[in-house]
Amino acid sequence: METTTAGARRSFAAALICLPAFLALRFFAWASLEEPTLAIGRPLVAELTGYVYGWSLFVLVSLPVIAGWGRAALWPRFVVAWNWISVVQYLAQILLSVLLVIGLPPIIGQGLTLAVVGYSLWLEWFMARAALGISGGRAVGLVVMDLALGLFIAGFVLRLSTG
Repeated sequence: METTTAGARRSFAAALICLPAFLALRFFAWASLEEPTLAIGRPLVAELTGYVYGWSLFVLVSLPVIAGWGRAALWPRFVVAWNWISVVQYLAQILLSVLLVIGLPPIIGQGLTLAVVGYSLWLEWFMARAALGISGGRAVGLVVMDLALGLFIAGFVLRLSTG
């Protein structure tokens, strides 16, 4: 795994790899609305803006936290690992979405949704512990920070998309 700042920059190629899955997930969500609309220009721009923020904000906010723990030298490795586990997380989400679209029974769909969310959270926690050599509690802190930023970005996207 790359451990340099240049390697961390290169690892953002994962965002390009995940973009089709992200767009597919958005279109699945829009198609499932009770009253789907063909006017998706503004919501699409809002979602893409959120996508860019989602890939960059956590990485930037995590640096001072990780530096405060005396692990700044490991931050590039953390960024590389975080970017690439996102590919795995998107693959799990898109697979789940396809299964839901083809008509899984609701109870199985709900169970698989819970499993995918749990797996994604565990994977990020495990990666943070391994990449930074930190305690489980600190890794939980990073996961919670990522979730909080994701909720903030989701609210921002909602405001952008609805005016």
